[in-house]
Parts: sequence; C-alpha cells; structure tokens
Amino acid sequence: MPSSSSSDPTQTALAHLSSMSSVHPDLASVYDNLSSLYSRKLWHQLTVASLDFLSSPQTTLRTTPDGQSSHLAYLQKVVLPIDKKLNPLSLARMAALVAFSLPDGTDVLTSLLEQKERLGPSAALYLESRLGLLKLSLLARQGANLTVEPSLSMLDDIQTTIERNRPVLQQLADTESEAAIVHSSFYETAMTYRKAVGPPEGYYKEAIQYVAYTNLSELSQGDRYNLAIDLSLSALTGEGVFNFGEVVTSGAPILKALEGTEMGYLVKLLECGSRGDVIGFQAVADANREAIARQPSLVSRAEAVKEKITLLALVNMVFERPSLERTLLFEDIADRVGVPLEQVEWVIMRALSLKLIEGTMDQVEQTVDVTWVMPRVLNAMQMEELASRFGEWAVKVSKTRDYMLEHTGALLNQ
Repeated sequence: MPSSSSSDPTQTALAHLSSMSSVHPDLASVYDNLSSLYSRKLWHQLTVASLDFLSSPQTTLRTTPDGQSSHLAYLQKVVLPIDKKLNPLSLARMAALVAFSLPDGTDVLTSLLEQKERLGPSAALYLESRLGLLKLSLLARQGANLTVEPSLSMLDDIQTTIERNRPVLQQLADTESEAAIVHSSFYETAMTYRKAVGPPEGYYKEAIQYVAYTNLSELSQGDRYNLAIDLSLSALTGEGVFNFGEVVTSGAPILKALEGTEMGYLVKLLECGSRGDVIGFQAVADANREAIARQPSLVSRAEAVKEKITLLALVNMVFERPSLERTLLFEDIADRVGVPLEQVEWVIMRALSLKLIEGTMDQVEQTVDVTWVMPRVLNAMQMEELASRFGEWAVKVSKTRDYMLEHTGALLNQ
C-alpha cells in the first residue's frame, strides 16, 4: 500500500484533512474535529472518531480531488503514519472498514497483514477473518461459479484459514477485553463460508455463535431479516440439529426480525419443534403450504424435517416425565409422536442411534426404559416445569430423611 512521500507525516495529515474539509463542506465539522484530535495527539479519541468516520454511510462514497477514495486516502495519509500509536485491533478495524468500502479492498488487508507479528493474535485473526469475508463477498458479487477454479482455490484457502484460527480464537476467550469483536468477525466469515458451500448444519453451528457474539442492533434490518431466515432454515433442515431451544432461546433477538413478515411461520415451526408439538407443527405447515413450497431446502428435505419433529416429540415426552417414571409404553409414544403403533419401535431405535436418548427397549412388553435424555436449552415455561419438578424432588428427599431419622432413632432407643 503506498504511503505519503512527505518527510513530515504530521503536516501531510493535517494538510489532507484541511483540504478534504474544503472539498466536502458538509463534512467540514467532521474533518475539523479529526484534525484537532490529531494535532493534540489525542490518539484514543482520534481512534473513536476515525471508526465513526469510516463507518458512516455519509462518507463512504466520497473522493479526494484526484478521484481517490476518501476512506483510502484517510487510511494512507492519516492513520498508517501513526499506526504504532494506535491499538492494533482498532487499526485492523479501520483497515477493514476501508477495504469493504472499495470495489476490491483485499490489498488493504493483505498489506497490513504483513505486520502480523507486530499486530498480535487478536488483530491478526480479525484481519484474516475480514479478508476471508471480503473474498466471499467478491465471489458472490461477481456471481462466480463456486465449483470451478479459481473459486475452488479461494474457498480452500478461506477454509484453511478458518480452521487454523479456530484454536487461536478459543485462547482469546478469557484473555482479551475486546474478544467479542474478534469472535463476531470470525464466526461471520465461518457462517458465510458455510452458506456458500454447505452443509446447513455447518452453517447453523457457526451462525448460532455469530448471533451470540454480535450486537445485532448494529446490523441493518435487511441483514437481520436474511440472517433470521438462514438460521431458521438451517435449524430445521440441518442434519443432527435437534436442540431447537438453542435457536428459539439464544437466537430469539434475531428471530424478531421475522415477526409480522411472510417468513414468520419459520419461527412458529421452530417453537413447535422445540416443544415437540407434532400437531402444532403440522398445523403451521398446512397453513403456510404455499410459502413453504417456495423454499427449496424445506421441500428437498421434507422427510428429514418430518423425522426430526417426530424424534423431538419423543425427546420432549421423556423430558417431561420425572426421572423415576421414564418407562414409556409404545401406545403412549404412538399417541404423542403421531405415528402408527407398528412404527414406534423404529422411532425409538432411531432416537437411540442418534444418541438423543439412552435406555433399553422391551419389544415383548412394548415398553422402553429411558435412562438419559439429551441436554436441552429450555424456554421460560420449561424452566418453570423443571423448577416444579425439583421442588417435588426436594419434598421427597425431605420426607425420606425424616423417615430415616425417625426409624434410626427408634432402633437406637431399643
């Protein structure tokens, strides 16, 4: 990346800011403030102001008198000459904002990554994540065929970088005060990669983490809407994704983007699945048959989704029972999960093979004794039910203790 040839970077920076203030009078106050902070060497305040400046839609498409991007010029003439005085992660964030404002800003990020060792793990990981996301965005913008070269090589490089950085990310969890920003960037790239190449369960795994680490209020309404759709579809169709409570509870803020829209039925499907409500799920599906038909992923995996809801009904049936009352009759299971009695054995075997439950099945007595059920993320109502069950258990324990004390005392007095 070219830098100023001036022997006095400070004068070059201030001259540039003064010039841009004249070129864009409507932004004069912004440039004057940046100039004031720079001249007074208030680097932290300048960092905050610079991030606001580079992320503002008002400044994105502005140019210098010679036609250069105003963002790129600001980075080159103001930020980079003082890069060692700035927080490395903040510097990386500025470079990323500039890169994404250009038709192709990959050089901006690759150039800064040449200082990877000096920047440290957080800033370097952030930059590599944003570079990967930028490359994915360029592929999508160009309508590139992802199954041929050079797209395949680029995708392979992005995947390699993601997997190489995953253990680095885990090390930052408890040691970096701004770890959430790095986590959010990493998972945004990972989920975007999975959206491009699949599978849906891979996308779900990354997206649920992205939602957890991201300030969703900073996303546009359109981005929240699209993310909510993708997250819902991946939960419904993803192989091995059975903990719908995770998306219904942890993903609740993002799912609000679907309220009152034509895609609102996806939230209802997830809520029914989380409760194991087969009848409710089918009612929502029937009421939105035409809308569902316009979703290729739901149409192509209709049988898999139906099986998933059936299994979730069994899981919920087990969970709702006290741990000492988990011997289930085939007939009761058939009623709850909505399958003929002769198919119950298959449902149980499928749940056992997927490790949704553990236990033993008695084909002669037509029962299954469940000893374990998969951990789940619970909603408020399910938490209340669990609290009530704990209360009942505590009463039983108390009565047993009193009984033991009473009879132990009687024996000692004999």
